[in-house]
Formats: sequence, structure tokens, C-alpha cells
Amino acid sequence: MDPTYSKEAEAFRARIQTFLKENLPEGWKGIGALEREAGHEFSLDWRQKLAANGLLAPAWPKEYGGGGLSELEQVILAEEFTKAGAPTGSGNDAFSIQMVGNTILQWGTPEQKDHFLPRIISGEDVWCQGYSEPDAGSDLGGLGCRAVLDGDEWIINGQKIWTSAGQLANWIFVLTRTDPDAPKHRGISFMLCPMDQEGVEVRPIKMLSGDADFNETFFTDARTAKENVIGEVNGGWGVAMTLLGYERGEAAATTPIAFRAEWDKLAELAKETGKIDDPVIRDRLAKLFTEVEIMRLMGMQTLTKFLAGGHPGPGESTFKLFWSEYHKRITELAVDILGMAALTPDGIAKTSFGTDLVGAENDAASWVGTFYNARAGTIYAGTSQVQRNIIGEMVLGLPKAPKPAK
Repeated sequence: MDPTYSKEAEAFRARIQTFLKENLPEGWKGIGALEREAGHEFSLDWRQKLAANGLLAPAWPKEYGGGGLSELEQVILAEEFTKAGAPTGSGNDAFSIQMVGNTILQWGTPEQKDHFLPRIISGEDVWCQGYSEPDAGSDLGGLGCRAVLDGDEWIINGQKIWTSAGQLANWIFVLTRTDPDAPKHRGISFMLCPMDQEGVEVRPIKMLSGDADFNETFFTDARTAKENVIGEVNGGWGVAMTLLGYERGEAAATTPIAFRAEWDKLAELAKETGKIDDPVIRDRLAKLFTEVEIMRLMGMQTLTKFLAGGHPGPGESTFKLFWSEYHKRITELAVDILGMAALTPDGIAKTSFGTDLVGAENDAASWVGTFYNARAGTIYAGTSQVQRNIIGEMVLGLPKAPKPAK
């Protein structure tokens, strides 16, 4: 399960270490050590350096601006970047590269690949996700956003919600209902839609943390070209599940690296506050350490599958469920370690998703901000309840949950 690092792999590691040493600023402590505006400016410049060296989309073929790296090389890349606290992209790249880019690679036509993929690398096209709706969140198949073909264009009407970073995007990949008479999972199409038009409105949703990274998106006679359907018309459900597989599973072998670094940070906080002497705190830390190690082994299992030529599937829901529930527990422990200090955190948290950023202060502001956002991890990319259903029905083969009457 645990891959062996060959001499060639270690040579690649040395190449990445050299790249980081030559390109990171003197005295670099990690992206989390920068103020928000400075971090944004650094990320934009850093993204260009990554693209120029084939490290922005490391798994993509070189012909589309990627690095053509193997799965093992991608893990090494993630390991070294995580240790250095250097971002592997910026802004909406998780949506642009990891999600829709990989999906276009798997499902797109040659013309779609040639057009969209280089524009993602250049940053000309910035993407967000249009899946959930107010009345179709966990039951994604019940979506009602409609698209009707009008000559050479699709006309889209409806609403999406929880559009992460939608205020920064100029394109959205959106699930639409194109055949209202078909069974709900068979009348859906996966479309690419430009957002810079009068028919698309993005409204921010303020979160408990004070940030507004989520949005609701309204389509009122919005238009997109006929050829901007990925896969078959009315066959978008399979495309959508492929994208969710990439969202939930592609980082399975690399995400545990960040979670281990976060655990180390919390252990240090326990020492600094003296809470490490509390046997209950020590017991909870030990249990979480065991879970991080389990997460690492699960990631290696996923990597082994990818190395054998496999693709993301229902099994990736296991990892998504594990890490999102784990992250709630470790941030709850952080708040307990902080005690009263957690009630009045000074400073600004620098993350909205996943672990806190490397280089951020090991203080109440950092941990409380991460605590708030860890709640969202059990919702975005599929709720924990949905993941349990997928695992039970599609992985373990248990009887399906009762369905409501049509």
C-alpha cells in the first residue's frame, strides 16, 4: 500500500526542493504568515511561476499546459509544498483544475479540451461550481434549474446556492434539467456557462466567521453555446459524479500531509498552554493522531488504485467522510485547549476550507477560524449523511434507503 520511492522519485523530490529554494522569498515562513492582501498578491505571482514550470496542473498532459507527472510524483510535489507552506495554486484553482479541468480531460471532446484547458492554465477562465439548489441540496438529482435549446444556444433559468468563490469566477459548470419528463437522474445535462452576462447574478452569503466565500447564483435567460455540454445531453449525471469523485478522492494521498502538520501544531499548543499535562487532553490527542495515521493509509490505498490505472469512484466517499468528521473533532479539541481564550480571539483567520495555512500563528484566531470552517467540511463536496448512503449502497452493497413516492 505504501509506495516505494525509487531513485528517480527522489531525484524528482530534489528538483522540487530546488525549485522552492530558488523561488520562495528569503525568510519564507509559509503563506499563512502573510496578511490577507499580501497573500493574495503572492499567490497570483506564484501561480504564474507554477504554470511556467508545469507544476500548476501537474497531472495534466503537457500538451494542455500540465506537467505530465505520475501519481507518485504528484504526492512528492504535495509533500514538499506542504512542508514549505507554499500553495499549489490560487483562488479558484480547486474548481478550475481539480474539478472541471479533470472532468473535461475525461469527458470532453478534443475541441473542448483544446479550447478550455489552456485558458484554465493561463487564468483567463476562472471557474466555480453550480450544483446545489435551495430545494435540491443533498438530493442533487432533484434539481430544477432548467435549460432549453434555442437554436445554437441553451437558455438557462433557475437558481444555485453555496456557489463557493462564485464572486471571483467568470465561468460556472452547472447542472441543468434538459428533459423534465425523464427520470430525475436521466434528464440532466452538464453545461459550461459564462458568468459575464446580464442573465447571471451572484449574491454573497455571509458566514459565521464573517467571510462571504459562499454565494447564491441566479440564472434569468442566461445563455451558453450549444457545444458547451460536457458528455451527452441528458447524460450529465455520470459526468457530475465523475467530478465529485475528483473533488472527494484526488487529494486522498496528499491531504493527510496537511492534517498531520495541523496535528503537530495542536500538540505544540497543548504544550504551550500546559494542557498537555491533562490526561484527558493527552488521550484525545493520541486518538486523533491514530486517526491521522489511518487517514494516511487510506490515502496510500487510493494512490495504489490510481497507480494501477483506476479512476475516482464511490469508494472515495469513505475518505471524504473520514477527514471531514475528523476535522470537526480536532478543532473541537483545539477550542477546549484554548479555553476562555477561544471566546475572544484576536486577529484574522486566513482559511475557509480545510486546515489552517502553514505559517499562521498558533493562536486563538487561527484555531477558532478553522473551527468555524470545519463545520462546513461535513457539508460541502457532499454531506456526511449522503456519504454514508453512498458507502452503504454502492460500496458495501446494503439495501437502498426507502425512496419517497413519485
